[in-house]
Amino acid sequence: MSTTPTPQDAPPRDGRMRRIARFPLVWMLIGLVGVGVVSSLTASGPPVVIVVGAAAAFAVYWAVMRFVAGRPMPEIARAGARREALLGAGIGLGFVLVSALAIAVLGGYSFSWSGNGLSVVLTMAAVSIGAAVTEELLFRGLALQALERLWGSRVALACTALLFGALHLGNPGATLWTSLAIAIEAGVLLGAAYLWRRSIWFVVGLHFAWNTTEGLLGIPVSGHVSPGLLTTEVTGPALLSGGGFGLEASIVPVLLSVLLAVPMLVLAHRRGGLMPARR
Repeated sequence: MSTTPTPQDAPPRDGRMRRIARFPLVWMLIGLVGVGVVSSLTASGPPVVIVVGAAAAFAVYWAVMRFVAGRPMPEIARAGARREALLGAGIGLGFVLVSALAIAVLGGYSFSWSGNGLSVVLTMAAVSIGAAVTEELLFRGLALQALERLWGSRVALACTALLFGALHLGNPGATLWTSLAIAIEAGVLLGAAYLWRRSIWFVVGLHFAWNTTEGLLGIPVSGHVSPGLLTTEVTGPALLSGGGFGLEASIVPVLLSVLLAVPMLVLAHRRGGLMPARR
């Protein structure tokens, strides 16, 4: 009698491959590579190319979630996208302006008009939208969502915040302190913002307004210096002003970010937006 397996007896290869692809770490890694490649090809181009690259990154994210992860994507739903983006942008704008004003009042900053015009605004906006879209898709869209499916929202938030800070160690003027500061004020705050609203549009708006406002004030953005509408003269201790690294290295936004992140996490918990760890 033949023991050759029939097609009905053979293991369902397609089903096994689908299960592997839908494991969170698998679709996370595929998405990280896809979005990362798009970003590397467009990030240093002219403003139009950067904006097109941001749109392409969204397309890659959608494709990975749709065809690899096989999951719905309410976080990038078009319904309410404008409202979420504007709400996030308002918080990001307020965060930077309050931080910069507090530092100025304490003697860390003084501002003067730079004489630059509209071209600086357009360039800064394009660079900021490229960075905001790419980083939020990578960290809050892919990494945080994948990790929280394995270990819960709290562990995912801590891991992505620390990684976000660590990856900024390569920026000009970076130190262990600047990395820790970014992990808290950006990693934790943006992660908390996502867990609260569950909207990529919200965190992209917040991140975009943060970078754009900071750059237009003439303050280095995470160590990167670029022309702004204003010129900022930095005085006083680096712990107050952030020194040459910029606002993110100041203790002021670190403290302010905690004051914002805590109520966001409380609201996320009340809305059932924090996933428990798998048992």
